[in-house]
Amino acid sequence: MYSLENAVDSIAHETGFAGVVSVDRGGEIELAKAYGLAHRGTKTPNTVDTRFAIASGTKGLTALAVVTLIEQGVLQLSTTARSVLGEDLPLVDDRVTVEHLLAHRSGIGDYFDEDAHREITDYVLPVPVHELVGTEQYLAVLDGHPAKFAPGERFSYCNSGYVVLALIAERVAGVAFSELVRGRVCEPAGMRDTEFLRSDELPERTALGYLPLDGVSRTNVFHLPVRGSGDGGIYSTVADFSSFWPALFSGKIVSPGWVTRMLLPRSDVPAKSKRYGLGFWLRRSTDVAILEGYDAGVSFRSVHDPRSTLTYTVISNSSDGAWPVTRLLDDHLS
Repeated sequence: MYSLENAVDSIAHETGFAGVVSVDRGGEIELAKAYGLAHRGTKTPNTVDTRFAIASGTKGLTALAVVTLIEQGVLQLSTTARSVLGEDLPLVDDRVTVEHLLAHRSGIGDYFDEDAHREITDYVLPVPVHELVGTEQYLAVLDGHPAKFAPGERFSYCNSGYVVLALIAERVAGVAFSELVRGRVCEPAGMRDTEFLRSDELPERTALGYLPLDGVSRTNVFHLPVRGSGDGGIYSTVADFSSFWPALFSGKIVSPGWVTRMLLPRSDVPAKSKRYGLGFWLRRSTDVAILEGYDAGVSFRSVHDPRSTLTYTVISNSSDGAWPVTRLLDDHLS
């Protein structure tokens, strides 16, 4: 008889997967299992409640925080970035709106342009990583990047756009962005272990991220901002994402009407064989919603089918670790 757990065990063994895999359907856990080490130096194993950085998986939470401000009447989709930025970031086109930023259709220059195809082990930040603690401090890396195209012209995945969203949200709400996400998204979703942590003072039950270097166990601490912002860097658990998706679709974070609007495809992205809404990836021909992230020492994917209430989440503390397991789950659970 086919066993999903045996199949995951096999591929985890073959690939050296380090992380956690979770599958649940309608709140019933079908699989939850940890593999590999959270800390290679101390031989501390990953457990099912280990917290991992989720890289760009953060963008969905950022989008939701922004939409709560729209529901409150503090922002609108048509609000221009310039109306909040003032004289900051002068290369951002005056026509760029919150909607453009949410949909990755703003055309603004990207401080971490994924089209540049850099090696994941490269040191890419132009300022010392320890200086990037609060969203306002990201102005130093956001500035000076010329626009790629006119606002609304096309889709282009943009990390800078989501930091600009965090900056806008923080300024109009008068609350630190990390607190905004905690209070408006994580708490109503029951995500008790999801938080913007400092990478240089990680608490217990939190995995270090490791670079893909043969024979070397080097962490990612010098490759990423010491504390993330709107484009990535929050830490979470598989259990928190089992809580997140039902909370989202039951209207606990934003209204059901806004959930529908956020999951309405705004762009077809053939290179990814997916579509994109506002903060969420979507399968090419179904309503399945996806959050995913990839960075130095981080890989994450959480998939939810609202019709079958199936959720599967894979988080790894290595750059490519999640993808072989995720492909297996995609093949067998789709």
